[in-house]
Amino acid sequence: MTKTGFIAIVGRPNVGKSTLLNSLLGEKVAIVSKKPQTTRSRITGILTEGENQFVFLDTPGMLKPKNKLGDYMVKTINSTIGEVDAAILVVDAAKPVSDVERTILKRLADQRTPVILAINKTDTVNGARVAECILAYKELADFFAVVPMAAARGEGVRIIVDEAAKLLSEGDWFFPDDIATDQPERVIATEIIREKLLRTLNDEIPHGTAVVIEEFTEKPSIVIIRAEIYCEKESHKGIIIGKGGAELKKVGSWAREDLESFLGVKVHLDLWVKVKENWRDRPTLFEGLGFQSDK
Repeated sequence: MTKTGFIAIVGRPNVGKSTLLNSLLGEKVAIVSKKPQTTRSRITGILTEGENQFVFLDTPGMLKPKNKLGDYMVKTINSTIGEVDAAILVVDAAKPVSDVERTILKRLADQRTPVILAINKTDTVNGARVAECILAYKELADFFAVVPMAAARGEGVRIIVDEAAKLLSEGDWFFPDDIATDQPERVIATEIIREKLLRTLNDEIPHGTAVVIEEFTEKPSIVIIRAEIYCEKESHKGIIIGKGGAELKKVGSWAREDLESFLGVKVHLDLWVKVKENWRDRPTLFEGLGFQSDK
């Protein structure tokens, strides 16, 4: 009998949720950055093993919204929490409990959603700190399981899968057994480009950028992609492009490398930078930039 279940991956920004998703799947479907709030929308990762199919839902990091885009991200988290069979709360072993975790745990408890506590980045602290972290969180909730791990190294990830398997229910799979995500290739291409912007730029500018794929043409031996990068200010446009186009060339080179690895063919990538002032506070622009403002 086949089993399946929808499992949300939740937590505050920069605790390693997307890293965990990629480690669970054994391939990269979510972008990763040291900058917080890298993930903006819900990302679906699908793992099929034997009779089990796990549908993991990676969510944006929970923070107090600073703009309309932030409101959208919080709504995405709340919507996801409300429709899953289980949740994995990812926390940083080096950081104390915050109101973010308390809020998430209360919402999950109200819905009687079983929670696996994944204590990440245990490779950065000593055993005593991990023990303190476990005790602090056990005072807040009755967890289905508590798993110390280092997602970037793959440590503890197998235990997460084994514990999550106990929370699956008998039923037909929702997806074919040979896919890792339900996201279209265009969407993944968008995210890969945005990841390279996060890697290249500093401070607030990356969070004021959005990427839209204007052309995605597949030919037998090459994929032609034309993407437009939107920023909020003219001054940001110059920074993104860089002197003599140097910064944009770096973004393009790094993105092309990942895209060719993902698509398995050569990629011709053409990047353009445009300005849409204060787009993060203009919900009418969200849909055109890949978001659904009515969520």
